[in-house]
Amino acid sequence: MSIQITNQIIKKEWTDYNKHMNVAFYVLVFDESWELMLQKFKMGEDSAKTTGMSTMAVESHITYNNEVKEGDEVEIVLTYFDHDKKRLHYKMEMIEKSSNKLASTIEFLSLYVDLNKRKVSEFEEEKISIMKKFIQENQANFKKDELKFLSKLKK
Repeated sequence: MSIQITNQIIKKEWTDYNKHMNVAFYVLVFDESWELMLQKFKMGEDSAKTTGMSTMAVESHITYNNEVKEGDEVEIVLTYFDHDKKRLHYKMEMIEKSSNKLASTIEFLSLYVDLNKRKVSEFEEEKISIMKKFIQENQANFKKDELKFLSKLKK
């Protein structure tokens, strides 16, 4: 089981001369999908603009399992999420809807950053509370297998 984030239709401008989605656009689709989750945690674009606090990816691991082409619909799902005082660790999958095949996965490690100081910062209590509640409600849906960054959280 996983947590559905969003669906996307693969656009022509995302494809390359091989007639499938170019590698750069996999990251774009995942990143835009993750922004929806960041909004739930009060850490997305609004936070960056109003409080000067945001997240920055520092490490990622991506797999390309099955190609997707122009016009294909993909579903982006969250398969894992956790955090410590300064870091977010999450993994998403891209599923091609018509075949229900795994197209791609991405795992990220991100830092919470004070944009005014350009320094890593600890999460505020409100954000910790929001994330803790989300994890408690969804932990049964998370998959811990094949995680590359599990040991990088400092709990």
